[in-house]
Amino acid sequence: MKKYLLAITFLLLAYLLLFPVSIDPAAWDVPANPGFTGDFERNQRLAKVNYLFPEQCYKCEDVAVDRLGRIYGGSERGEIIRFDTAGHREVLVNTGGRPLGLDFDQQGNLWIADAKQGLLCLDSNLQLTTHSTSYQGKDFAFTDDLEISGDGIIYFSDASWKFGIEDYKLDLLEHRPNGRLLAYDPTTQTTSLLLDSLYFANGIAIASDDQFVLVNETGKYRIKRYWLKGNKKGQVDIFIDNLPGFPDGVSSGDQGIFWVAFTSPRQAPMDFILGRPLLRKILLRLPDFVQPKPTNYSFCIGLNREAKVVYNLQDPAGGFGQISSVQQWGKQLYLGSLYEDGVGRYELE
Repeated sequence: MKKYLLAITFLLLAYLLLFPVSIDPAAWDVPANPGFTGDFERNQRLAKVNYLFPEQCYKCEDVAVDRLGRIYGGSERGEIIRFDTAGHREVLVNTGGRPLGLDFDQQGNLWIADAKQGLLCLDSNLQLTTHSTSYQGKDFAFTDDLEISGDGIIYFSDASWKFGIEDYKLDLLEHRPNGRLLAYDPTTQTTSLLLDSLYFANGIAIASDDQFVLVNETGKYRIKRYWLKGNKKGQVDIFIDNLPGFPDGVSSGDQGIFWVAFTSPRQAPMDFILGRPLLRKILLRLPDFVQPKPTNYSFCIGLNREAKVVYNLQDPAGGFGQISSVQQWGKQLYLGSLYEDGVGRYELE
């Protein structure tokens, strides 16, 4: 019996240590988590979120609002859904992929960052067209978010050229710079690369004067800034670093505010294994139920142009959980989610 137990133990250890996995993890010396202190002090302000359109907008990660106040969401089923001001629901189109980022241009066309289909546009006649799917022969594996500047350029992210949306955890566990920030010019129909080597490039936001564009690096708990104009044009720096959660969407709001959504707070076990590549390989060989998962905690912040926290909105109970995007419309914040089947609305005080 002892021999059998030894043999089983040996095989189990060999499996945990040697079985091939699909990631090549890199070590990261993770900075100490600031936690919910100081500017991020825990509160319950988001407990006041109103739940709109229950069971009508399944995992709508991003939300957009048009000039008439109609609300749009992109569901996990591929649908682009519109709700009029009376709350009536209409499915405008199905992209056949996974629509994530949404934004309107000045002509009223809805541009879509679709994780599987690339950069798309839905015009006022509800005609869907594809505009960009690759750069210099390298396909986008995970087109994630976008925002449009005043001169009509579409800035968008490819979260990872290596892993698609179904394997987003693999990119975070590998922790290598597989993400890109790109720009598309509708006039010339050309795509250009602004930044590569980003750690899970995610949300995109543009300053109100088009001076710079922000891109979330979810895998690094930070936001980078790429300068578009002025004497810093073409330079990149860190806008804000060492955030207490996983930043997902970022958007431009009123009065120069940038809204940052967090799908989950940081977790001590995840920070621990990010410094230990071998442990991450072992983790992937274990059943899915023991692998890291988002915590259902509602959290978003508003930053000013100097990256100072001017709004800190939370709900530890996660009433509207795993917030992935925030879109400001007047005094209203509309919230998208990785998890919920509906849209959140919060009234700014």
